[in-house]
Amino acid sequence: MSIWGRITKLNLDQLCKLSLLFLSRPQYIIPTISATKKTLLVCDRLYKDTHHQSNKANAFRHALWNVLICRKVMKYSKNKQKSVFWAQKVADLYEKVTQNEVLDQEMDLHNNTIGRIFFLNHLEQKEVKIIDLLQKMSQKAQKTKKIEQMHQHKNELVYLT
Repeated sequence: MSIWGRITKLNLDQLCKLSLLFLSRPQYIIPTISATKKTLLVCDRLYKDTHHQSNKANAFRHALWNVLICRKVMKYSKNKQKSVFWAQKVADLYEKVTQNEVLDQEMDLHNNTIGRIFFLNHLEQKEVKIIDLLQKMSQKAQKTKKIEQMHQHKNELVYLT
């Protein structure tokens, strides 16, 4: 689904919450949108539509999205902690306003966190290398059925189906 398609599905309250976040840091709007578009393009190319399911491709997408937000925002903020903090705010709010099933939401939040940690550990890597490393990481993702199981995989991507 396109970014615009996702935005049009938000209700007024959800749209207001996202708008307020972006208004707090308008300089981060373009890099965040750019990271989101790039993530969707990469995932569509690599996984077609399957990355919209609760699978390894979805785990890859969430981790990559957070890495790319961090990378693109850091060009403006010049600070890795600020970029990670922004990516967390955006990703957490996105998960909150989209109101997925609880297990799906926890999976997404977990994989978002893994992406931000990955960013901090691979600051100097080129984007192509990051994509390759995340693909390899996603192939080793752990299948989980409960939130408690996700917490056991603090350094690994997780998926449900």
